Amino acid sequence: MTYKTILVHLDEGKRCPARVEIAIRLARHNDAHLIGLNALTHVELPGYVLADAGGAAVADIQKRHSLEQAASAKSAFSAAVAATGLSKAEWRTSALDAVEAVTRQGRYADLIVLGQPWDEDDSGVERGFAQRVALEAGRPLLMIPYAGEFRTIGKRVFIAWKTTREATRAVSDAVPFLQKAEAVQVVAINAKPDAEGSTPGSEIALYLARHGVRVEVKVDRADEGDAGQEILSRAADFSADLIVMGAYGHSRVRELVLGGASRTIFESMTVPVLLSH
Repeated sequence: MTYKTILVHLDEGKRCPARVEIAIRLARHNDAHLIGLNALTHVELPGYVLADAGGAAVADIQKRHSLEQAASAKSAFSAAVAATGLSKAEWRTSALDAVEAVTRQGRYADLIVLGQPWDEDDSGVERGFAQRVALEAGRPLLMIPYAGEFRTIGKRVFIAWKTTREATRAVSDAVPFLQKAEAVQVVAINAKPDAEGSTPGSEIALYLARHGVRVEVKVDRADEGDAGQEILSRAADFSADLIVMGAYGHSRVRELVLGGASRTIFESMTVPVLLSH
C-alpha cells in the first residue's frame, strides 16, 4: 500500500516552505502525485471599516494582495519541486475559504499535509483551520509542528490506541507508513479489555501483522485530563518520529471546553502527527 495522491496546503506562514519540503519528500518516497493547494481564510471586515475606507478600495486591496500572495506561493512551490526533480506535481489555487478549499480537494487525496496552528505566525488562515479540516475532510491529516526539523518521518511510529472508530481509521490510514517503519509501538492508554476479553492492543497488532507490520504492544495509565501529555511523553520515550492517533473521539464541543487528548496534541505536538476522524 502507498499514498498515490498527496495534497499539501500552502499559506503565508513562515513554516510553509518546510511543510512543502516534507510533502515533496513523501511524494518521492511513495511515487505519488503531489498537489500544492494555495488557499487562505476569507477575512470579513466590519461594515463601519468598509464605510470609512471605501468598500471598493478595500476590495481592490484584498484582491491585489491575494493575487500577489498566490503568485509568490506558486513561485516558491515550483522552485522547490524543480530542485528535487519531482515530476508528478501540480499547483492549484482557490478563491474559496481555506477550510472549504482544502476539505473539498483533500477528499480526492490519500493524505493531506497541514501545518500545526501557531498564534505567532501570520499564516492567513484561522486559528481553528486544521481542526476543522480534520473533522470535515474525511481524509488523514499529517500535521507538521511549527518548530523543529524532521529529517525522518515514519521510521519509528508511535500509535496511541483506543478501540474507537477514529483510532481504527487512523491506523488503517497509516499503513503505508507502518509497512516501511523500522519500529512500531502500540500503546493503549486507559484501555479496558474488549467484550471478548482480549488484551488491549492485541487485536490491532494482529491486524497489522497481516499487513506485514511487526509491533510492540504496551498498556499504560494516565489521568483522564492528561492523556494527551501521556501520549507525547511515551512517544518521546520511544524516540518516535511519527505519532498516529484518532482525532476528536468525543464531541467537538466537549473537546474544546474540557480539553481532551486531541486538543493537547494540536497545541503541543513535537513530532509530526497523523490524525484521522
